[in-house]
Amino acid sequence: MTRPLEVTGLSTTLFTRRGEMKAVEGLSLSVAAGETVALVGESGCGKSLSALSIMRLLPDPPARIVGGTVALNGRDLVALTEEAMLAIRGKEIGMIFQDPMSSLNPVATIEKQIAEVLMAHGELGRSQARVRAHELLELVGMPDAARRLDAYPHQLSGGMCQRVMIAMAIACSPSVLIADEPTTALDVTVQAQVLALLKRLQADAGMAMIFITHDLGVVAETADRVVVMYAGRKVEEAPVDALFETPLHPYTAGLIGATPVPGAARADRLADIPGMVPPLNALPPGCAFAPRCPRVMERCRHERPALTRPAADRLVACFAVEQD
Repeated sequence: MTRPLEVTGLSTTLFTRRGEMKAVEGLSLSVAAGETVALVGESGCGKSLSALSIMRLLPDPPARIVGGTVALNGRDLVALTEEAMLAIRGKEIGMIFQDPMSSLNPVATIEKQIAEVLMAHGELGRSQARVRAHELLELVGMPDAARRLDAYPHQLSGGMCQRVMIAMAIACSPSVLIADEPTTALDVTVQAQVLALLKRLQADAGMAMIFITHDLGVVAETADRVVVMYAGRKVEEAPVDALFETPLHPYTAGLIGATPVPGAARADRLADIPGMVPPLNALPPGCAFAPRCPRVMERCRHERPALTRPAADRLVACFAVEQD
């Protein structure tokens, strides 16, 4: 099975006045062609910084990749120059950002923004790029696509802007697509449309996709495998069905317990995870989840659990699971 993206031991540190903060630590994952791997966890767990590290779009300073490799179709992106990365971003790997309204240029037309992606990679000339931009808008289901070419972002709805972002991300047929919270700012109906669109585009093109979200309901509909992150580290990885049926890490179980179930009675209370994700400059000495964990043991407070493989297709970092 072809795996266009393989991340191994990726580590990103923030160098700040308050000291060094390990924002992403030792992250490893791979994505096969046509597969969707979801990165999940609460805000501040390192999902988006992982994506920006893979794309080499970190704000430097203060963020810097300090270890690991990101192999895209066999080439290590970490070792490439910024000039080389400019030729790769948008062509071989695309990204849909969280907020389409702030990610699009407010003073450029939709046609110009899509055309710039095509022209930057030498795909087409100006007139051909306009034709292709129209085709892309139709491909992503933009209503009245021809008229939207000359519109500005503020003239479009949030759902339309997200479709423009998707059109830009797939314009050059990348082998890998990273979708960072692509439905967060959209209402439920538009969310469903965007998710269906991404699945269709992925199936048609065979793209590998990393889907970043905190919404496990979306994960259940979208992902093949799930990577659960906490405080910058991977704490569990499993096929999506196995993860929901038998979550191993207490944090994963907590996330699932806090997810609304369609059709559940209104009186049913959602579980919650006490406390908050610790700040990166004040991580506890042992397991970062120990202060919030219902299964905490004394060992957890002093030792950091390594990832172990309780089954062929699963990984988990938890002493309590090792003891079971």
